[in-house]
Amino acid sequence: QVQLAESGGGLVQPGGSLRLSCAASGSIIGSNSMGWYRQAPGKQRELVATMSSGGPTKYADSVKGRFTVSRDNAKNTVYLQMNSLKPEDTDVYFCNEFARTSAWGAWTNYWGQGTQVTVSS
Repeated sequence: QVQLAESGGGLVQPGGSLRLSCAASGSIIGSNSMGWYRQAPGKQRELVATMSSGGPTKYADSVKGRFTVSRDNAKNTVYLQMNSLKPEDTDVYFCNEFARTSAWGAWTNYWGQGTQVTVSS
C-alpha cells in the first residue's frame, strides 16, 4: 500500500506564502519523481512543479520564480514553497509520486487526496 499525506494548505492573502508538504509511505522501492499538480472545478489537472530523484525540476510557466519544489529523499517527502501568491493560484493541490513497489513492477502514478489553497483578500 502506498499513501501520500499532504498538509500545509489554507487561506492566505495575495502576496503571501504557504508551504505544502507531502510524505509518502508504503512499500516504495523506487521513486522517479515527486511533485505537485493543481486542479480547479471543471478544469484539467495541471502540473505545478516536480522534482526527479536526481534533482532536476520542472515548473509551470505561471509559477516560475514564485514557487520552489524541494525533496527529502530520506524522508520520502516533497515540499512546495509558494511565495507571492495570486488569486489565480487558488486550487486544490495534489501531491504526486511516480514510483514502483517492486523491481519487477510497473511505474505508477500515486496521488494524494488534495489540499485546498485559497488566495483571497
